[in-house]
Amino acid sequence: MSTHSHQARNYLASLLETKSLDEFSHQLACKPDCLPPKLRTSTRFTLSSVEHQWQLLNASSQTQANLFDEQTRSHLESYHHHIENFIGTVKLPVGIAGPLRVNGLFAQGDYYIPLATTEAALVASYSRGAQLIGEAGGCSAMLLNEGVNRTPGFVFENLQEAGIFLAWVVNQQTEFKQRAEATTRYGQLKEMRIAVEGNHVYLDFQFTTGDAAGQNMVTIATEAICNYICECAPVKPKAAFVEANLSGDKKASVQSFINVRGKKVTAEITLPPELVRKRLHATPQQMVNYWRMSALGGILSGTIGVQGHYANGLAALYLACGQDVACVAESAVGVTRFEVTATGGLYAAVTLPNLIVGTVGGGTGLPSQKACLDILGLAGTGKARAFAEVCASLVLAGELSIIGALASGEFTRAHQRLARGTHVE
Repeated sequence: MSTHSHQARNYLASLLETKSLDEFSHQLACKPDCLPPKLRTSTRFTLSSVEHQWQLLNASSQTQANLFDEQTRSHLESYHHHIENFIGTVKLPVGIAGPLRVNGLFAQGDYYIPLATTEAALVASYSRGAQLIGEAGGCSAMLLNEGVNRTPGFVFENLQEAGIFLAWVVNQQTEFKQRAEATTRYGQLKEMRIAVEGNHVYLDFQFTTGDAAGQNMVTIATEAICNYICECAPVKPKAAFVEANLSGDKKASVQSFINVRGKKVTAEITLPPELVRKRLHATPQQMVNYWRMSALGGILSGTIGVQGHYANGLAALYLACGQDVACVAESAVGVTRFEVTATGGLYAAVTLPNLIVGTVGGGTGLPSQKACLDILGLAGTGKARAFAEVCASLVLAGELSIIGALASGEFTRAHQRLARGTHVE
């Protein structure tokens, strides 16, 4: 996170052209006086409470109308318990990509994929890849593993106390399971791992969460275990934290990359050479040549995994379908692999070990988001595994399309043509 000294000097010089150091120092000083009115945090709101929030903002009537329109007013009840200090909704354009044919363990059929984004060319790119996959008979997709973890941390006086605690913990898994599962109808505690760092002990609890993404579910279940530990452990921890940042929650981490967090899915397809040339305007060998160089580029830049742009498709799909978009930070970790087959075709595969997705709970029940899941045919119970396989298949479509565009030299032209209303300097 360092900055070269010449860059620092140049930046300082540009600042001092406008103000003195004393003036900047005054700007950066704390100013505790005359604070504006405080917000009253609440998850339950009425029309009058929303109007009160708008009065605090002193915004124009047009600004208010853009965020708090009649449709939003009519769905006010839907947003309770999803947000605090509610003032309205943001509208994003939603496009359809596809059809995407998936031959999965759980996802079977042709899917039209709703994608919410403001990035021109994104939907077109994923749609091109999806249609290519369909012309080849569809991709194969397989859910490999699933589990959502929460990792509480415990602080002891010394390593001796930590050792006594560990000797007790390893015989408590049955009790932990009962305590955790008493808090949920769908969550199940499947596994516990242990990590020790000096007088710190981390317990890594792995849960299955049914058709929910399960972040809140596992937090509440782990809290019940922590309460039991603090009450009954032979050595009381000096401090206990329900999450000690070992889980990889909403972060790209090597641990999640080599194990699983959420749902681990792989998808593959083999494309005939003539279809690659016809639809992507590149040969399989050109595709592999680009993939090889980009893989090395990713290694040189220190990325976790090797992939082109998983975050593009996942963020758009997560927004459309009511997923926790912050989980893209970990969901967009994975591996793309391209190879030329013995018959000159293109073999392509993606593997994503961290898909945090669900078809119930969270934002999946909001009006627009449920509508998008309905378009997919994946709303409600019994659909989360299929949704995860669709996610991986969509990512595969995106990798084929973007690498085809880069290998054929069409990447820039496509963005210039489709990014309407923008100007290239």
